Parts: sequence; structure tokens; C-alpha cells
Amino acid sequence: QVQLVESGGGLVQAGGSLRLSCAASGRTFSSYAMGWFRQAPGKEREFVAAISWSGGNTYYADSVKGRFTISRDNAKNTVYLQMNSLKPEDTAVYYCAADSSSSSKVYEYDYWGQGTQVTVSS
Repeated sequence: QVQLVESGGGLVQAGGSLRLSCAASGRTFSSYAMGWFRQAPGKEREFVAAISWSGGNTYYADSVKGRFTISRDNAKNTVYLQMNSLKPEDTAVYYCAADSSSSSKVYEYDYWGQGTQVTVSS
């Protein structure tokens, strides 16, 4: 079992930055791949980024590549999403999730946080 709690969301102007954190409970955090997803009003939840259990491999959606960076600190049981050059279309609730392998598929993730709101004003 893994419990996930996101933080770091907020309101930011276009072009600004935010760093999201996802704190995990449980001693097996380092054995899980982690992902970030987002869901805008009226839209399906979509993949943003994923990182392997070791942190050695990262994956990004085309829409955020070059602007967002996913990282993890297994000693702190935390995964991060650094978001730069934010755009209004990045506005969504952002969720972190844990899985046995890095994936871009929502249905493959076993554990989810409650989400944190990110709002980017134009």
C-alpha cells in the first residue's frame, strides 16, 4: 500500500513556474515508478510525466516536454514536478500516481493522490 499526498499547486501567471511535490507513505516507495497526470474541467485525465523507480528514466507528454521536469528523492519518499513556462492550457488538477512500471496509461496506475489545483492566468 502506498498513500500519496500532493502539494505545491496554486495560481500563477503565464510564463511563471511552480513545483509540485508528492509525498508517499510506506517503505516501498523506491520500488514504484511514479507518474504525474492532470485533469482539466470537462476533459479526461491525461498523462504528464513519469519516472522509473530509480529515477534513471523519465518520460513526458509532448505538450510539456522541455518545460516540465519530473524527479524523485527516494530518501524523502517524494516525487516532484517542476513546471516552467506555464501556459493557461496547463490549468488543471494535477495528480501523482504509483505503479509497478513507468506508464503513460491512467488505468495502469494502482495508487493515486487527491490532486492539487494549478491555475495559470493569461
